[in-house]
Amino acid sequence: MMNSTTSGTEATYDFSPTQDQYSSNIPVWKDYFAFVSAREPRILEIGSWEGRSAVFLLTTLCATGGEAVCVDHFDAMQTPAGRERYRRVMHNLRLTGRPARVLAQFSVPALFMLLQEEGAEGDKGGFDWIYINRVNRADDACLNAELAWRLARPGCIFIFDDFHCSKYPIEHQHHPRRGMEAFLTLHASEYNRLTDEKHRQVVLQKTSAMRNSFSPLGRDRVDGMDDDLRVVVSIDSEFAMPAAVMLRSLVEATPGPLTIYILEWRLSQEAREKLVASIPIKQNVALRFQPLSPDSLAAKMGLMWAKIDLMKNLPFDRVLYMDADALVRKDLRELWRIELDGRPLAAVQDAGYPMGHDGVPRAAYFNSGVMLLDLVRIKTEVPELEKRAPERKQSLLRDQDLLNAHFTGNWVPLSPRWNAHGLVSGADRGSPEQRALRWEDVKDPAIVHFTGAVHPSLPEVLNPWVQPHTAKPWGYAGAPGHPFTDEWWQMLEKTAWKGWQTTPEYLEICEREIRIAQQKATEALERRLRECCPAYVCRR
Repeated sequence: MMNSTTSGTEATYDFSPTQDQYSSNIPVWKDYFAFVSAREPRILEIGSWEGRSAVFLLTTLCATGGEAVCVDHFDAMQTPAGRERYRRVMHNLRLTGRPARVLAQFSVPALFMLLQEEGAEGDKGGFDWIYINRVNRADDACLNAELAWRLARPGCIFIFDDFHCSKYPIEHQHHPRRGMEAFLTLHASEYNRLTDEKHRQVVLQKTSAMRNSFSPLGRDRVDGMDDDLRVVVSIDSEFAMPAAVMLRSLVEATPGPLTIYILEWRLSQEAREKLVASIPIKQNVALRFQPLSPDSLAAKMGLMWAKIDLMKNLPFDRVLYMDADALVRKDLRELWRIELDGRPLAAVQDAGYPMGHDGVPRAAYFNSGVMLLDLVRIKTEVPELEKRAPERKQSLLRDQDLLNAHFTGNWVPLSPRWNAHGLVSGADRGSPEQRALRWEDVKDPAIVHFTGAVHPSLPEVLNPWVQPHTAKPWGYAGAPGHPFTDEWWQMLEKTAWKGWQTTPEYLEICEREIRIAQQKATEALERRLRECCPAYVCRR
């Protein structure tokens, strides 16, 4: 790899011949270079000793760009051996000609300092290769790993040494392997392991986002938010199947910690079990069922009013509410981190009624199917919302009208990509307000929201001015012309309702709803005829 000498001259590297416990790693490490995508990789080494591994990485992985940060306590400079190691590492790093920084500190204070520094850099902070070397106790191994993990960028190669080797026997409580295994268990969903348990090193590639909770002023925390995404949906047995599609797509599209809260009203045990079976098993995904009480607005006025109930009952500062008739196509963590600037909610302007309708004040009007909610601010509004809810029971869009009337001008508008609805309604060719919406954002949306009735009326299906009609994919009329209908059905095939479209039960429902739609349309036509021609007599 490099020349070694004990002379300490400026022309050659200065390593102790009897202290080389690293060079055997070189062939294996070279294989991991292909996993590093950064053009100028940043290296963090904890336990540098004389700098052999740092020199190797600086002259190979970082040969055309990059830098290293080396941490070692060097016996706190209190021993001749520690001072000599410090002299050698500074000498060796200088000879590489590459940028390198040495932190002559114990690892924990050094890592805390780096967490503050890197957090201040925002997206530019973090490291692409982290090597934890010479940690001899389990608690130190776990603590060093936990702090360093927060400095690891997505895709970072993360290496533990001494998985098997230690001054302690393997069964001893202080063997570093115990600390490493605790860390591996805690973060099991956040990496791919590149070595097996027989290897003396543990090599991981990080798959999760960088989360630095030590950044100054809480830079990575927006409005008091943490990184655990909390999604809320309200359902009954009728909407359990579309909810399974939404939740399955959510889990597939959104990595990282995720907790799903299902506000349920009269949900059957069978539907509950099928919902659980529809969601992929992941260690960082939790599913919670919360029954709505008989005193809730949803119980008194209908399931759609559960939006108000959740504002009152969930003990969190921030949640993302989604209707069950949605399809998630992209990672939602970007949405989760959007700043609310002191306002209670963020939502997408409604495609059908961008400035509201006759029953609400004329102002920018949002669709309530996807809402990012600051529950700390909203909870103070709940008593007034509950008081005014009965006034809106017969309103055109009921709960949505209530929320818009109450929060007029006090919400953050989101890009339509976070609630792409009205995609087949011709809204992009409608009023000036409709045409002003950012329709280019819905060509590849993160969330598709299937608005319209499950089983639309015959006039809605046949209306020549609105074609194709707007309805949900699983109803008798389907959602023909909707650009994401096929994706919805494909996702359904991954749930416990797989094959639903061809079942006798589904076909029977469709036939029944067609008959109902035809009967209602016939009755409405006969009423009109009688109004226009009192002498009309139906001869059916």
